[in-house]
Amino acid sequence: MEPILPLAIDLPAERQRDLVRSLHRQLQGAILDGRLQPGFRMPPTRKLAEELGISRNSVVSAFDLLFSQGYLVARQGSGTFVADHLPVRPGDACGDAAARMAGRLNTYWQHRVAQPARAPLRAHRFDFRVGLPDTQLFPHETWRRLACAAMRSLSKERTDYADVAGRPELRQAIAAHVSFARAIACDDADVVVTSGAQQAFDLIARILVEPGTTRVAVEDPGYPPARDAFAAAGARLVTVPMDADGLRVDCIPADVGVILTTPSHQFPLGTVMSQRRRAELLDFAHAHRMAVVEDDYDGEFRFGGRPLDALRTVDERHAVFYVGTFSKSLFPALRLGYIVPPSWAVPALVGAKRLGNGHNPSLEQLTLAAFIREGHLARHVRRARRVYGERRAALEQAIARHGTAWLSPVHTDVGLHMAAHLREDLPADAVVAAAAIRGVAVRDLGAYRLEGRCSGLVLGIGMIGVEDVERGVEQLCQAIAEVAGGA
Repeated sequence: MEPILPLAIDLPAERQRDLVRSLHRQLQGAILDGRLQPGFRMPPTRKLAEELGISRNSVVSAFDLLFSQGYLVARQGSGTFVADHLPVRPGDACGDAAARMAGRLNTYWQHRVAQPARAPLRAHRFDFRVGLPDTQLFPHETWRRLACAAMRSLSKERTDYADVAGRPELRQAIAAHVSFARAIACDDADVVVTSGAQQAFDLIARILVEPGTTRVAVEDPGYPPARDAFAAAGARLVTVPMDADGLRVDCIPADVGVILTTPSHQFPLGTVMSQRRRAELLDFAHAHRMAVVEDDYDGEFRFGGRPLDALRTVDERHAVFYVGTFSKSLFPALRLGYIVPPSWAVPALVGAKRLGNGHNPSLEQLTLAAFIREGHLARHVRRARRVYGERRAALEQAIARHGTAWLSPVHTDVGLHMAAHLREDLPADAVVAAAAIRGVAVRDLGAYRLEGRCSGLVLGIGMIGVEDVERGVEQLCQAIAEVAGGA
């Protein structure tokens, strides 16, 4: 058979991090060398991925970079073509100088592919995207009233830089909140306010990672932005598999310095770490002097049974950094989170934050402090939990009615998403693409893996109404059937 591209593509070994970068570089070079002439019609991403033996996501990422740089153009109804007017060739003197200077980047950033600006997400009729709460449930009018009061309060203050660890009012409110909601005994001195959970991971990585030396155990599959924060700090990541009880402690090497885990609702599988496994993890961490980073990103949304204690609650050996966020319980744009660290780490965390953004905006902090203090957070979570509980039940029932031939859900009674394994011979990326054509947005479970592969989907319940769940699952299963029929 004739190749679908008139050139040879030599890609690095499977799972190597710079696969997308290498494909992008070779296609860009072929365009600039004239091997791919202006007006040449590029093959469909799926066919090219099949020929190269890589995931379609990798090809799409390389194409997106070429689009953003002006090397490719899309013609509606016709396909993707090499642009008629190409950007300046990067091999000129200017480009060579830039390439030489790029060597000043540290090793991590030299091997990161620059991502194009995020395009607006296309609206989907059935939106099962992951990690997004329903902001329509949020009491916006209450927040507006509290924000106005906070602004009046700030107008009476002397203009100054705020406390690096966070406004005392918010740290006191957070301490009271986690003491009530997660049984974590702490006061305002034990809390460091951050710009969401991502800054929390970044700060913890800065103070715990010795670049090139510290090994960090991460769940696989796991949450990419958290592990990326540690990798960017110079950590050597060690992947650890999961089972029904959570993180496999018996698979963690003894020379690891930090363990990153999501025990209350594993991301993305959704399992809850058992009590026995939690005790095993803390004992192991203590025996080998390891720090544990506990990411509790949506544990407040539990739909049955009593929640297990947080690791930080039962940690008597000062090893656990508890990370919380308001992105799921309130709204992502708020960008406020917090760390409840061991006491020995507080000065270092505050120092690292001082070197970064210094402090968070006071208006949002004061507004959130009043929102928590007056009981609005607790009331909002109770209301949202009822709504999300109905959606989760509808999702489970719909999969049971329409998807048993294709999907095996991972049972969980907590959080804003559910994972489901696909029949092993079905490619999840093809299912995701086929579902999108039918107006269904879902996520490929394999996108969260660092090693190996898994065929599955992740479905969020934050953005879809209960009345649309069954029809959405029905459309998803029809998409799966189409892929299975063409497999």
